[in-house]
Amino acid sequence: MPSERDGPFADATACEASILHGLACEWEAARRLLDPDYGRRLRRPLFALTDGRSRWGSWSADKREICVSRHLVYNHAWDAVREVLFHEMAHQLADEVCGAGGETAHGPLFHLACAQLGANPRASGSFPLLTERLNHAVAAAPDRQLERIRKLFALAGSANRHEAEAAMLKAHELVARHNAGLIAHAKPREFMSVFVGRPALRHSRVHYHLAALLSDFYFVLPIWVPAYAMERSRMGRVLEISGTPRNIRTAAYVHAFMQRVIGEEWHRFAQGRAERRGRAADFGVGVIEGFRARLESGRASRLPAGSSATALVPLKDAVLESYFKRRYPHTARVTRTASRVDRHTLNAGRDVGRRLILSQPVAEIGAGGGLLPAISASKG
Repeated sequence: MPSERDGPFADATACEASILHGLACEWEAARRLLDPDYGRRLRRPLFALTDGRSRWGSWSADKREICVSRHLVYNHAWDAVREVLFHEMAHQLADEVCGAGGETAHGPLFHLACAQLGANPRASGSFPLLTERLNHAVAAAPDRQLERIRKLFALAGSANRHEAEAAMLKAHELVARHNAGLIAHAKPREFMSVFVGRPALRHSRVHYHLAALLSDFYFVLPIWVPAYAMERSRMGRVLEISGTPRNIRTAAYVHAFMQRVIGEEWHRFAQGRAERRGRAADFGVGVIEGFRARLESGRASRLPAGSSATALVPLKDAVLESYFKRRYPHTARVTRTASRVDRHTLNAGRDVGRRLILSQPVAEIGAGGGLLPAISASKG
């Protein structure tokens, strides 16, 4: 297991203290979102980490304690930890507020508590975690058209730029066509919600533009949700995306790819230019705008003659939106604008974005991250 010195903590004790504080912060944030009557009656429990591997978490009514597996928090992404925590919190809510003491562990009042919290009623025992379910769902659904899309994304890594660009645009076209067919027939599908990026106290304009890119081209619904920022030991926010497992896999890769490219290209552009310091957000937004323009031009070139401009509007997926509405019945839209923009830096980023070619690897998302790096800590 990686050493704790690879992370922000001086020793394992400090790391575990931060984890426990994070569980308490997540619990409190979830309590505040409950119906006021439920929230007032629910009292904060104790939190503990356990060495057992047979269960990801447990709730003890006698001790008033929620336990979470150390193996889970050290080796898996924080959204997987939250899923288990909210499941155990639902047990607490059912016992202490709903009066479920006389029913089975996963009885009707427990399911009512899960609905109140937006908790997964199955996230107990050795239930497969988010990334495991995500990878399994993709592998278990072979499809000839999707295999063709995969091969096109692989071809987009060609050294021949014209071949690579054509493959990328064709792959995007087939992704859109495949999802349009599913949406048009309102076919029932499996949906999931996962974090992309890391929880943080603040996010730059680049992250908001990137979320919009995923929403407009990759058939996922993004939302910023409260989440514990481990390095700062405080609640922050993180981007969560909802969609089918395959669309989530693609969108998560695009998110990581764009962040990496923006970082590398900004370092190259800003090197030796003292006057450009502090304009990294302008450059990053420009890269995303340039890439967006390239995808939109490819979409427009494939429209039949005489098509209306509304054909460029992203498709609305009523089945996905229904899933999203059940998960988040109350949402608010926040608009952010930059006070000052350096046009030269923005345009330099746009030039980079217009030349970007996205080629997608076929590797699975790892259990410890891919979507979110695992916590690093040693065990004493």
